[in-house]
Amino acid sequence: MSIFDHVQDRFARVQQEDMSLEEYLALCRRDSKAYASAAERLLEAIGEPEVIDTAKDSRLSRIFSNKVIRRYPAFAEFHGMEEAIEQIVAYFRHAAQGLEERKQILYLLGPVGGGKSSLAERLKLLMERIPFYAIKGSPVYESPLGLFSPEEDGELLEKEYGIPQRYLKSVMSPWAAKRLKEYGGDISQFRVVRLYPSRLNQIAISKTEPGDENNQDISSLVGKVDIRQLELYSQDDPDAYSFSGGLCRANQGLMEFVEMFKAPIKVLHPLLTATQEGNYNPTEGMGAIPFDGVILAHSNESEWQAFRNNRNNEAFLDRVYIVKVPYCLRVTEEIKIYQKLLEDSSLNAAPCAPDTLRMLAQFSVLSRLKVPENSSIYSKMRVYDGENLKDTDPRAKSIQEYRDAAGVDEGMQGLSTRFAFKILSKVFNFDGTETAANPVHLLYVLEQALEREQLPSEVFERYIGFIKEFLAPRYVEFIGKEIQTAYLESYSEYGQNIFDRYVTYADFWIQDQEYRDPDTGELFDRQALNEDLEKIEKPAGISNPKDFRHEVVNFVLRARAQNNGMNPSWQSYEKLKGVIEHKMFANTEELLPVISFNAKASKSDQKKHEDFVARMVDRGYTEKQVRLLSEWYLRVRKSQ
Repeated sequence: MSIFDHVQDRFARVQQEDMSLEEYLALCRRDSKAYASAAERLLEAIGEPEVIDTAKDSRLSRIFSNKVIRRYPAFAEFHGMEEAIEQIVAYFRHAAQGLEERKQILYLLGPVGGGKSSLAERLKLLMERIPFYAIKGSPVYESPLGLFSPEEDGELLEKEYGIPQRYLKSVMSPWAAKRLKEYGGDISQFRVVRLYPSRLNQIAISKTEPGDENNQDISSLVGKVDIRQLELYSQDDPDAYSFSGGLCRANQGLMEFVEMFKAPIKVLHPLLTATQEGNYNPTEGMGAIPFDGVILAHSNESEWQAFRNNRNNEAFLDRVYIVKVPYCLRVTEEIKIYQKLLEDSSLNAAPCAPDTLRMLAQFSVLSRLKVPENSSIYSKMRVYDGENLKDTDPRAKSIQEYRDAAGVDEGMQGLSTRFAFKILSKVFNFDGTETAANPVHLLYVLEQALEREQLPSEVFERYIGFIKEFLAPRYVEFIGKEIQTAYLESYSEYGQNIFDRYVTYADFWIQDQEYRDPDTGELFDRQALNEDLEKIEKPAGISNPKDFRHEVVNFVLRARAQNNGMNPSWQSYEKLKGVIEHKMFANTEELLPVISFNAKASKSDQKKHEDFVARMVDRGYTEKQVRLLSEWYLRVRKSQ
């Protein structure tokens, strides 16, 4: 199918389908979706969730405390927002059941750049997927069921067509009332159309924004008189009225109110009756206009706090269903957000050195976390990301302890994803000769950006502290391992050999036995074993070698039992892995001839250097980045 046919098919699919009122009621008897509310249709568009038992995944089990969670494919790219999305879906589920939520404004509360607008856009997109039925020609897309009286016709409709009486709650619009009068009370003359909600054509979907305090009035919500029609009709005639307000256009659908609490309070009053009573008054002396839709509002926390603290707004506060949309507090999910943003840009094809996105994500998340007591904020960040720090940081607390101490507002402050992506854009374009990103340029750009932000001195010092104390030192360690790994051709084999030898020596040392090397025949007494073990332990700062050796041997013996008597991987035990890496990467001097980009003394050194660069390129670096990062690493190590 060509692109032209595809667009033509899509256009044809959403065209109006015309039917009589009698045919519509017959359809209602067969299909309850014909009279479904906006919340029910949106719930159908969202679809069934993917149910995940987090107990089966070690990382998720730590994050979600072994709970069963639901993830919705419709919101698949909203990373780290499971809780907010679950609350939004719960709102629609309860509203669809006819509970109190159907009378409430869905209000997304969160910091700037946290994803509120993206969620609103996704909900409007989902609303477009399911059609609804309206009286043909109605300027407010009212339900055909509004033509019937709940008191007088409700019982008969339920008996004949199976339509529950709770669906007969909307009033007839002034436009429909005038047509009914013209038809002499014969409702069979009304036609019904099937419509698809549309953002483009403002059919059952609208967007309202706050205007100026002095000139914005309720007409932005309820419409106003069309002065061009006053030559033909009186001022209170429905045909002289322009049903152009947000509530008019969004009937049976969704109205988005952007930055709602920036609007003057007088503008918000129609929302009260629209949500509570299902109708609202126009600006002229006509009858009430029906509204049976969803009002979705969002704003930043400062506007909400000012609105909430004003005692005159109490009538609103009880009609708002708040869903908090904080910043992402998990590094892994924050990285996925950056990757999604990069995919939508030409930078998607540009090289990005390993650890660049992770470093930026860590910085962003650190800025959003509340500083814990008696624990490192860096450890808290890692625990929030689902890491197990039991072996590496005894002061680290459980995720629940951190959350309880932080309170409900964590994630509502800090640096936005928007700020982070602007940083990333500058990093990719930092070098005029190569569009690529690397952590060294990121560290520089971050510092420059923070200075330009004119942050309060306390906040600025805290953010700079994250760079100096956590990010830069750990990157020195990371790039050192990358360089050493590329330098050592048989990196894994080398690490495994040290691991196997350490375990063997420790086992014989614990048993107080001599060890004979099967290859050389050399005999090691307990003293010699101890000296060799200390050569590995001391560079890593192991303070209690006796306990450490017992711990490692016990771990390996348990692992062998599950591994057919074979030793586990040298990377399987976090504590010993760190010790071995210290041993492997302790001597920088031997690297110099190979990783340096100076002229080589011999062809052999030149070949090793080229092999090293090739292996670094295989690991995701450009040749230019290999030079920059190697020289930066050697310079930093020399200054330490």
